[in-house]
Amino acid sequence: MSQQDDISYQLETLAIRTGHTRSFEGEHAEPIYLTSSFVYENAAEAAAKFSGQEPGNIYSRFTNPTVAMFEKRLAALEGAERAVATSSGMAAIMAVAMAYLKAGDHVICSRAVFGSTVALFEKYVAKFGVTVDFVDLTDLDAWENAIKAETKLLFVESPSNPLAEVADIQALADIAHANGALFAIDNSFCTPVLQQPIKFGADLVVYSATKYLDGQGRALGGAVVGNAKLLEDVFGYVRTTGPSMSPFNAWVFLKGLETLRLRMREHSSNAQQLAEFLNAHPNVEKVYYAGLPEHVGHDLAVKQQTGFGGIVSFEVKGGREGAWKVIDNTQFISITGNLGDAKSTITHPATTTHGKLSSDAKEAAGIREGLIRVSVGLEEIGDIIRDIRRGLDLI
Repeated sequence: MSQQDDISYQLETLAIRTGHTRSFEGEHAEPIYLTSSFVYENAAEAAAKFSGQEPGNIYSRFTNPTVAMFEKRLAALEGAERAVATSSGMAAIMAVAMAYLKAGDHVICSRAVFGSTVALFEKYVAKFGVTVDFVDLTDLDAWENAIKAETKLLFVESPSNPLAEVADIQALADIAHANGALFAIDNSFCTPVLQQPIKFGADLVVYSATKYLDGQGRALGGAVVGNAKLLEDVFGYVRTTGPSMSPFNAWVFLKGLETLRLRMREHSSNAQQLAEFLNAHPNVEKVYYAGLPEHVGHDLAVKQQTGFGGIVSFEVKGGREGAWKVIDNTQFISITGNLGDAKSTITHPATTTHGKLSSDAKEAAGIREGLIRVSVGLEEIGDIIRDIRRGLDLI
């Protein structure tokens, strides 16, 4: 499909058709270009492509046809001009930091982010003279008060990991833009199927393609999505430093995007039913899922999202002992830190995904010892509920 044609197609069609221009072989499925470099008819053609005078492939660190297909398809789903693929979700966040920040700059980040994101800003980006303040995701006054003259980036996850807090995307975008800063959001939990942050004012959308974009836990990858001019700096960073997506992984993600809408609907449906079950169980103290009407972010999620996603977190009685009892008594749910898989997964955030945070940081982020996170898969929901109920009934 041409870019002009893309405007009139719906998301389901874009997810299957965008980005693939058939080669002279006439292939129907997207090919995998497993090559490190590309050859030219003559020296003049090589010089023109290396200089940028002519478009074309140069070296797979930054130009590969299979990776380009994935980038074009993801950008189309997001309603954006461009995407730049990376080797992982964390590499995508680092690319944003390195592309747009310099010594003396200031970042405001939500406390409600993945533990490695906290470490990236606090431990590694800080080495380059960038300062960071962490604030409550939903406290707009805190964001306003944290703004400084040198603030250049506001960064959030929404819904957040693992408590499903919901950011007011438009409000945060307005705060950022009023102060000359960029607003970036990690949209890995919703994907463009359930939420398109650019429509609400976000400048940059970050993905861990490892999660739902793949959907079967097969490959590592990430991406940054936004307008073409803004992403030139991200592309330049990836081109120069090399946190590149492999062509094979890009092909895996292309296949994942084809079924993304179907999967996200089913993940959301299963998660809603699990959340409602947990909400009624006597040994569950609190459920964190925006699909529940009593969730503090429910109304905002309804406004910004077309579904509530597949991540359900809940606190059980008995602290760590109770949480581990639930986890250890599951029979088929996978005990692993990954999420977004067709297979349901379960983890104890306080000792795994957020285990490296200090006690104070965990408490500030709401990561308590009784908290369990479930990535609700595509198995029969009755089986999922029974597997979790087995340990819950023993507390």
